[in-house]
Amino acid sequence: MTQLVRHVVRDQVATITLDSPHNRNALSSRLVAELTEALESSGADADVRAVVLTHTGRTFCAGADLSEAGGGSMTAATQAIVSLLGLIVELPKPVIARVTGHVRAGGMGIVGACDIAVADEGASFAFTEARIGVTPAIISLCTLDVMEPRAGAHYYLTGETFDAARAAQIGLITSAAPADGIDAVVARFTAAVRETSPQGSAETKKLLTADRRRRIAADASDLTALSARLFASEEAQEGIRAFMERRPPRWRAAG
Repeated sequence: MTQLVRHVVRDQVATITLDSPHNRNALSSRLVAELTEALESSGADADVRAVVLTHTGRTFCAGADLSEAGGGSMTAATQAIVSLLGLIVELPKPVIARVTGHVRAGGMGIVGACDIAVADEGASFAFTEARIGVTPAIISLCTLDVMEPRAGAHYYLTGETFDAARAAQIGLITSAAPADGIDAVVARFTAAVRETSPQGSAETKKLLTADRRRRIAADASDLTALSARLFASEEAQEGIRAFMERRPPRWRAAG
């Protein structure tokens, strides 16, 4: 069976590549399981000092795999994605997102969970949940705290697309880079991390993520339940069908 996630370690850097372009690197149960395994392996490897999370294809991650949401129950899938976000936050190594494509919905949570995020000028971002009848519940745990509050309200409520420069401006990513310069920017970050001590890096990450870890511990269960309930609702199921069939949902057609 073809792997959906590739994992290579070189020069103290683990590069984890989402390699499921046929469904825009959507967070299918298989991809989440493979990504979780790769992250856990990187976290346990004493030779790894930094993790770079990147992708193949034109989309970094499209969010939840809606083909798995058509049955109505997304409880297990939602719990797995929450655990994945928590793993990125808890990993004792800095995780750097390298984005050269589109990021949507749950993919935004992954970018937000990373410690450093770099995107090229061709990348685009959108919180699309409200457009299909759900809400950015679980990914709020890793995005609301880094974005300007007014920007969060703007993009959560409208689902509008924005570019890498805007993502950097509002705090969602660390840096926007030219398409031909993103690898140099990522390399600069990984080189800088390798100059730090393993203990210093791990403890500094704990310091930086303390509030986020407390919030995940306190709110993840309720937000997981909310997300699963909304996915199972009649309105969300209509939104998912409309998205898959490339047509307007009933509420938009009625308006």
